[in-house]
Order: sequence, then C-alpha cells, then structure tokens
Amino acid sequence: MERKLLLLGLLRGQEMSGYQLNELIDSHMRASVQLKKPTAYRLLSKMADDGWITYTEEREGNRPLRRVYAITPKGEAAFQQLLRDNLADYSPAEFRSATSLAFLDALPAEERLSLLRKRNSVIKNLLQTALTHGDDHGGFRLLTEHQIRHLSTDLEWLSEVIARLESGSQDHTFDRERFRQDLVEADSQPQPQIDRGVRTRRGVGEGDIEPRPHMDSRDQSSPGEERLKWCPETD
Repeated sequence: MERKLLLLGLLRGQEMSGYQLNELIDSHMRASVQLKKPTAYRLLSKMADDGWITYTEEREGNRPLRRVYAITPKGEAAFQQLLRDNLADYSPAEFRSATSLAFLDALPAEERLSLLRKRNSVIKNLLQTALTHGDDHGGFRLLTEHQIRHLSTDLEWLSEVIARLESGSQDHTFDRERFRQDLVEADSQPQPQIDRGVRTRRGVGEGDIEPRPHMDSRDQSSPGEERLKWCPETD
C-alpha cells in the first residue's frame, strides 16, 4: 500500500518515467523508503493495468524506448483513499540490521567494537544526506524531519552503546522507567478531534484535488534523463 501511495503521490506532481521516479526516491527518501527498481517497475505495470496510471512511450535519439507515466482520475481516487488509510495507521519500523545486536556477545570485544563503529559511520552518512534536503516542501519536509529524527536518535543510542563497550561494561540494561514515564506523559496530552467528514474514494471529485507540487527538471543527472527536484511555489 505504501509503495503504491508513494508512486501515485509523485506522479501527481508531474509525469515521469520510471527512471525519474527511482532517481527521485533514491535522492530524497533513501533513509526511509526501501523500494527496489524492479519492484517499482512491477508496481507501475500493475497500476497501469488497473487504470490508475497511463503511459506514453518516448524515444530520444538512439536511446531505448521509455515509458512516461501519468496519474488518471481513477488513480487520484485511489491515491486519496490510500493516503487516508495510511495516515491513520501505523506500522512499526522493521530494523532488519538490528538482528545482529542480539548476538553481539558471540564476537571478540575488539571486533564487535570495530563493526559497530562502521555501523556508526553508515548512520552518520545517511544523516548527513538527509540534512542536505533543503529544497523539500510541504509534507515532504515532514518526511525529511522524520528521517532526521530517527537517524539522530539511532546515532545517539549507538554512540552510547559503543561508549559502554569501550569502557569494558557488559551491562546491557537500560532505564525502562524513563520510557514508561514518557508514555504516561503522552497519554495525558489532549487528543485532537478527528474530522469524520472526510471524503471516501467515491466522494473525490476534481474540485477536491489540492494543487500539485511543481518540480524542476533542469538538473541533468545523466545524458538523456532528467534529475527531478522539488521546487515549491510557496513555502
């Protein structure tokens, strides 16, 4: 659901080829979106079959034929429904690379420290990349902020673990009570009122569609393909 929502949302901004979609995702959302190119093309083909998007085939010079995709009214209705479903839901992040932490004690002390420092460097690089996204706008700023907050917290936690191991400590306990208190404080905050009058898929019309974000395709990432960059009209 999230991947279709992402592709449809990007196509609301402007028509794009599969290459351009993948390039935009890789340059802006690498830290939070895991979407391999074959998967993206498969989803695009499926959504075209479902009538959510259409495509035209173009050729530039001697380059291979490419498909340029555009969202349809049916795709817009699907996007609106997916957006509402996804925004009201929450799926915990899957930390696949964290599985090895459970077996950290199986490695010699110096080797595990060396490997954790390498992991630390990877997180730093991802955080640095996220911090360079100064041209994001609207909800994409929230996505970037979420990436930065997550990576910053992960970096802080891993640095604490490395510091404990460097000191020779084998104690992996942590202050659970602190997090319980955070949860209690969060529960005590007033809950916002939810507007039950949102339109469902069948209630979406042309007048319900918000203005689309504009993207600047002037930056060339490689010969024959355009590098897309968000360029908002207003803040």
